[in-house]
Amino acid sequence: MPHSDTNAAPLADGLALIFDMDGVILDSNPLHRESWSAFSRRYGVETTPAMLERMYGRRNDQIVRDFFGTGLPEAEIAARGAAKEKLYREMLASRIEEVLVPGIRDFLDRHGSVPMAIATNAEPENVNFVLDRAGLRGYFRVVVDGHQVTHPKPHPEIYLRAAELLHTPPENCIVVEDSITGVEAAKAAGMRVLGIATTYVNLPGADAMADNFCNGNIDAWLKAQQRAR
Repeated sequence: MPHSDTNAAPLADGLALIFDMDGVILDSNPLHRESWSAFSRRYGVETTPAMLERMYGRRNDQIVRDFFGTGLPEAEIAARGAAKEKLYREMLASRIEEVLVPGIRDFLDRHGSVPMAIATNAEPENVNFVLDRAGLRGYFRVVVDGHQVTHPKPHPEIYLRAAELLHTPPENCIVVEDSITGVEAAKAAGMRVLGIATTYVNLPGADAMADNFCNGNIDAWLKAQQRAR
């Protein structure tokens, strides 16, 4: 359960935290690569490293068009995306604890009194699967997935929507991201960004970086953040 001790949270009053999911809550990109490769073979497509690199931070409809061509009907795009994610969840089911980003549970518990949201391009079924299977749903007041917005990242819409639902101005939101497109979306929304180096060692535009949530520098950086006047 979320920790309710307000003294445990070093964030200034009026600030909020917004998390991406893949690569931030769980280090799932290796499993996404594995499942996309296996799924694509069903259609005779061998995914290259360049193709897999392009998937980071993108919504499934964008990835399906990239991998299988732009001429597919919308219904087929949706069906292929759903089938791939079903395969991904089957592969994830027995491994969810081992793929959680180190320190995430303690971090969420330590900051449980802070308004927190999930804002992810991920499929809603994946979001529900992760939050419920890992027992993390109670930490987040708001969950926004890629199907609740018109424009996926790098457009800022998803982060602006999360801020609106948290009743927090964008300039008082701190986003936790792992992808280049995610950082672009957060910065375009006028937010500060903490980068987690699960996908990239460096994230251009991030205000701070950490390997994972065991890094003690995260709390020091958060403590230094001030509410915008």
